[in-house]
Amino acid sequence: MENFSKLPADVIAKLRMLAHELSNSLETILQAAYLLGEAKLEDKEKKWAHMIGDAARDAARINREIRQILRSQSSVSGYQSSAPTDEPTEG
Repeated sequence: MENFSKLPADVIAKLRMLAHELSNSLETILQAAYLLGEAKLEDKEKKWAHMIGDAARDAARINREIRQILRSQSSVSGYQSSAPTDEPTEG
């Protein structure tokens, strides 16, 4: 992991809250993509559903990396956020 400069506690708290909200939205997209993938769709529509799922999984992975950096920032500064740490499920 790269060495990042210490961020102010209020910035870390805001970023963690936004990352959590993004996780919630990504979870909805992942679940919808899964359900679309299970539906009786034509090949073209299945392809689109698969692309949505792949992109949502990539976004969830990136969000996890961001949250990991923010957690490391919190431990460096001694700040502990009350933001939830749940992550979106994949599939």
